[in-house]
Amino acid sequence: MIAKLYRFHGYNALKFVYSKGKTVRSRGVSLRFSPNSRRTESRLAVVVSKKVAKKAPVRNRIRRRLYETTRLHWAMIEPGYDLVLTVFDQEAATMPIEKLDKIVNDLLNQAKILKS
Repeated sequence: MIAKLYRFHGYNALKFVYSKGKTVRSRGVSLRFSPNSRRTESRLAVVVSKKVAKKAPVRNRIRRRLYETTRLHWAMIEPGYDLVLTVFDQEAATMPIEKLDKIVNDLLNQAKILKS
């Protein structure tokens, strides 16, 4: 889990990213991102809807796995971005962590927000 400093707080914070952000997508997961000039640190939210998994423990497992995978890449992410990972496939709950790590890394590379 990433630190509380790097997470979103409240729905209104996500509205800006959803309205002004750009999206990159892979199979099952998308990344919506937007630069935020008011912040010195990047923030992350993981969204898993009930359409993906009806049971809360499954949604929470997916969310925890994506937070952990992103935490491993956090030092390489440029500061000052708002990031929202949205999951569309229940497979994220059971796929090997290496595959999930590769998906997140590819999304971050497509968005061009990794430090050089």
